[in-house]
Amino acid sequence: MNLGNRRTRARKRSGKPTLADVAKSANVSAITVSRALRSPASVSPTLRERVERAVREIGYVPNSAAQALASARTNVIGVIIPSISNVVFTDVLSGIYDKVEDSRFQVQLGVTNYSTLQEEALLRLFLGQRPAAMVVSGLGQSREGRELLKSLNCPVVQIMELGPNPVDMLVGFSHRNACEAATRNLIARNYRRIGFLAAQMDPRTRLRLEGYTRAMREEGLYDERLVVTTTKTSNTTLGGELLSELLARVPDADALQANNDDIAIGAMFECQRRRMRIPEDFGISGFNDLEIMQLAHPSITSVKTHRYEMGQVAMGMAMDAVAGNRPEQKVVDLGFELMLRQSTDRPLGR
Repeated sequence: MNLGNRRTRARKRSGKPTLADVAKSANVSAITVSRALRSPASVSPTLRERVERAVREIGYVPNSAAQALASARTNVIGVIIPSISNVVFTDVLSGIYDKVEDSRFQVQLGVTNYSTLQEEALLRLFLGQRPAAMVVSGLGQSREGRELLKSLNCPVVQIMELGPNPVDMLVGFSHRNACEAATRNLIARNYRRIGFLAAQMDPRTRLRLEGYTRAMREEGLYDERLVVTTTKTSNTTLGGELLSELLARVPDADALQANNDDIAIGAMFECQRRRMRIPEDFGISGFNDLEIMQLAHPSITSVKTHRYEMGQVAMGMAMDAVAGNRPEQKVVDLGFELMLRQSTDRPLGR
């Protein structure tokens, strides 16, 4: 009996699609399929998409465990985040790794690069590895991604946001409320033509934009020209470019709420290049409160988010749930703090 016949009979016995079925559907070798699923970065984006499309179409679920141990759980807790270059997520990871230290668990990290397709691929990989629990960034999974999370059949903690209907447990804060509070502070300081500068435009940034918009509309100050966004990756240089675009659109703009601190710092440098006085001529407010915000000159107002604590709490909830001690409070709001500094230090009042 040849290998192809044995694989066909194996599929008939199990009733489940096999790796060979995926290979046939994608018109590649089984080795290529295995490589694409285990190490997506090792194959080209085009080839990876072909394999992932075939996986979705035939409903293949990879399983790296031996069949005899299929019902066993590993000591791995999977963690999926959008980026490892963004210090926001490295702070979260520090909390996660510190919490798991000296425990029986190990962390396996997956990075989506803000791609829902990549997130789906990672979830399929974890599904086959049978993790003890999962910690996943955000609530913005695709429909298929959410179904994959449910099918993991293990404790799941989503982090970084608050919202209705988490898959299981949730730890985060309200980006919408935080950005609204920061924008209202600018309004209270007599700024009126307040811009919103943002990059990346991931789900959390969109929530911050909603908070800014709500504050501005309620005060009768909203003007769509004040909103300057891009899907480019956020960096300090981009902050200066976005401020230049804002001032070209609205020359009398007198403040900005940035979607993160990189953008705020870049905008500050551009203000200084133009000899605009901060906070007298122009106010600047950031988001995340990285260390540089208090070291800058002038120091910059920002929204402080409790990222390290978020990693600690989320991992603690996951480990407790694995041990059978599920928390009574499945949604934890860590809140935020508005750190007021020189960049918005104008007198309160109308």
